Amino acid sequence: METGDPRNSVPPGRSGPFFGFVGAIGVVALVVSAGPLVALADRWSELPAAFWTMAALAVACDARPFVPPGRRQTSAVFPSTCFTFAILLGWGFGPAVAVQAVAVAVSGWRLGYAPWRTGFNAAQYACALAAAYAVTRLGPGELFDGGRLHWTDVAAVGGATLAWFVVNYGLVSSAVRLRFGDRWWPSVRSGLAYELLATGSLLLLAPVLVAAARASAALIPLVLVPLFAVYRMARLSAEREQLADVDPLTGLPNRKALLTEVAEQVHLHGDRAARGAPDAHLALLLLDLDRFKHVNDALGHAVGDRLLVEVSARLMGAVDGGDMVARLGGDEFAIVVPRLTDIDEARERADRVVAALAEPVPLDGLPLDVGGAIGIALYPDHGEDFATLMRHADVAMYDAKHRNDTVAVYAPESDHNSAERLSLLADLRRVLESGPSAQGGETVGVRGGDGAALQPALPVRADRPARNQRPARDGGRGRSGGGPNRWLRRRRDRVEERHDDDLIERILTGADPIRRRAAHAGAGPVAGPLVVGDAGFTPATGTADGDVTHDAVAAVSTGAPGVIGPTADGSTRAEPDDQAGHPGEITMYYQPQIAIATGEVVGVEALLRWRHPRRGMVDPGELIQVAEQSAVMRLLTRRVVDDVVEQLAKWSAAGLTLRAALNVSVRDLHTGEIADQIADRLTRYGVPPERLQVEITEGALMADPRRVLASITQLHRIGVGIALDDFGTGYSSLQHLRRLPLSEVKVDRSFVLGMADDPDDAAIVRSMIELAGALGLRVVAEGVEDERTWRMLHAAGCDVAQGWFHARPMPAEDLVAWLSRYRPVRPAEAGSRSGPAPEGESKASS
Repeated sequence: METGDPRNSVPPGRSGPFFGFVGAIGVVALVVSAGPLVALADRWSELPAAFWTMAALAVACDARPFVPPGRRQTSAVFPSTCFTFAILLGWGFGPAVAVQAVAVAVSGWRLGYAPWRTGFNAAQYACALAAAYAVTRLGPGELFDGGRLHWTDVAAVGGATLAWFVVNYGLVSSAVRLRFGDRWWPSVRSGLAYELLATGSLLLLAPVLVAAARASAALIPLVLVPLFAVYRMARLSAEREQLADVDPLTGLPNRKALLTEVAEQVHLHGDRAARGAPDAHLALLLLDLDRFKHVNDALGHAVGDRLLVEVSARLMGAVDGGDMVARLGGDEFAIVVPRLTDIDEARERADRVVAALAEPVPLDGLPLDVGGAIGIALYPDHGEDFATLMRHADVAMYDAKHRNDTVAVYAPESDHNSAERLSLLADLRRVLESGPSAQGGETVGVRGGDGAALQPALPVRADRPARNQRPARDGGRGRSGGGPNRWLRRRRDRVEERHDDDLIERILTGADPIRRRAAHAGAGPVAGPLVVGDAGFTPATGTADGDVTHDAVAAVSTGAPGVIGPTADGSTRAEPDDQAGHPGEITMYYQPQIAIATGEVVGVEALLRWRHPRRGMVDPGELIQVAEQSAVMRLLTRRVVDDVVEQLAKWSAAGLTLRAALNVSVRDLHTGEIADQIADRLTRYGVPPERLQVEITEGALMADPRRVLASITQLHRIGVGIALDDFGTGYSSLQHLRRLPLSEVKVDRSFVLGMADDPDDAAIVRSMIELAGALGLRVVAEGVEDERTWRMLHAAGCDVAQGWFHARPMPAEDLVAWLSRYRPVRPAEAGSRSGPAPEGESKASS
């Protein structure tokens, strides 16, 4: 047996059943053919010239069988079928079997079949001819016996044709199933139409050939004309199918062919995995060229096409014979690598492709670099169907581009467009579009941060829609601040009238744990503010694992609706369940910023919160990451700006003068609309521009410095302060400090958290403070969580501290209560006191 050719091999574990079936069919063929073949020995001299003409044509035509382009040789068209079936109708079963056996032997030799395969083909044809001959014997007598054909003769010929096709195709399909297992049916079903067209046409030509032979043997060669027509028909049909599966520019398979190949290979590798074979992994490599658009723009599409052809040739030279290279369109290519043992082999193939593309491609004397990024998805680890593998390979490829790498393997954490995240994005849009509102038609008084009614500093809009009613859009930049542009969902639609002293007493009791314990006798001792999260209860004075102020995100708690959640004072409370289908509640928390030298509260940072009805408190980092990739970010920014500016107006009405900082994303700075939105809201609410500060990250600056600088300059002209957030983590900090109209830099918490224990972090923080001070910029340190860090920052000359040492983020109404209890503490005056504690837990509120 020839095992080098995969057409002549049988997968391991299937040899027994398959060859048992082949042997059984061979025995049946011998049984039904033995008698007629023995009797044929006495008939050779009686057979007419017409028979010998057909026999010669059958063998000659099968010497060059037609193999359709793009198909396996199991789909080859054997013209001998037409002649042997005509011999069966005209001269019986014996002569037909003999001629067919010779023709099969010749074609098997020409195609390089193994002996077992040639023998099976001869046996299957013998069984098919036997079934057809049995049907003809059910007719009135000898067909084409000199007289006219009756309808019974026509019915017998049709029945014989059908019997031949059913038996032949059934035997082949059964053999395919035993040989390849569960993937037999797709191949059988897809090949049925083709076999009906090609083989059926040959069988139906046989009666015409017999009728011509009865008239004159000289007419038999004329059948070669319609036979050639069948041949051309099959070729054109196959070429049409091939064109549908081939990229016309490079000649590589296209996406349709890739889908078919991956689906077939998935079935094959599933079988291998079920048998425990080590090489049961399939890799899909997705390649996207770098800077190909620059080639098209600079040199023209003709040069770009030539470059793609050269890349295709290099890819074909870099893969093994069993791999498939396909062009998906544009500058995207895919490679299917079967029979791998692990992901390391897939990486090795990808590195081989990268190496093949490393050398520049010379076109018209100009060397062109054609590097690219490759994403790898592995079956079955990363998916079990074409769509999943393709999507995950695409995610990995963009992950490689994002990391400026050449090869990346799919990782779930890099998949920012999963079904769960898309659902989260849809819920976020819903909650942004169903913002809180007051009852329309009346002028609503401004309420302070503690919920008390205050005299507004300016008229408040009375054109807000009713609660839960989606407002109409006006399409302009200067939209009203109601409806979708509202950020804060009020926790109270109305405040019951009560005496001012009672209201203050209630606020203080709820905010002060000592008062609360006294009011609730029998309650256990509380060690300090607690955060309810996935990891359990963590003292607020410890490391603030959930307090991530980067990009306006700092999750205080996680948990589902209806479970215990924290209040701003550190107590726990039960949250009511949201209604079914409700997208939850988005609000803002505010974290105080303390002047280190004086202990005074000089400002707050606005931080985003979203309590989801199913997921509890959504991780703010994930929220921003999801929103920033879509148009929902614009809605989110509008709500942030509206809420923060309106809250500043409320605090002004209450006599509180605070500066509020809010974060904006790269998407906001690129559009250029953020400056117009902020200017409109400041004017609408009567808030001085210097009371608002916008924080940007160095990552945002690096994305598109020109457009970002234009937006920042416009904000500076308005009078809004600009702060550089996460200072020290970017790539060109000194350049930004020199060029940008900054008023403040914020030292990243990753340095501040470790400066008390790590001399290197302490040195870095001191250097940043000195540099910013030399440039006249205010310095804010994030992540200040203990007294030692607080004192070190004071000694280094830092201006402002922000962190859990003073206070953790809290809702606006709780901030007012905290401010009423807070007493400034200066480092030089602290003495034996341990400094301020969160939410007035001890010293700062005494």
